[in-house]
Amino acid sequence: MSIIGWIVLGALAGWIASMIMGTNEKQGCIADIIVGIVGAIIGGFLWSLIRGGDWQTGFNLPSIIIAVIGACILLAIKKALFKAK
Repeated sequence: MSIIGWIVLGALAGWIASMIMGTNEKQGCIADIIVGIVGAIIGGFLWSLIRGGDWQTGFNLPSIIIAVIGACILLAIKKALFKAK
C-alpha cells in the first residue's frame, strides 16, 4: 500500500475511533491520521498474535476494522495516562 493509502486509511480509522471514544472534538485531522496509522500498526500486531500469522494489508474492510480497533486501544491508553494527572 502506498503512503497515500496509509494516510487515507489512517484518517478514516482515526476519525471513526475518535467518534467511538468520544475524543473527536479534542483532536484535529492530523491527530486522526496519526492515531489511525499507529492504531493500524497496533491492531495488525495484535491480530497477528491472535491468528498466529501475518495480517492482511491493503485498503479493505478487514484492514479498516483492525485499524479502528487498534486506534481505540491507543486512545484508551492515552485517556488512562492523561486522566491520571
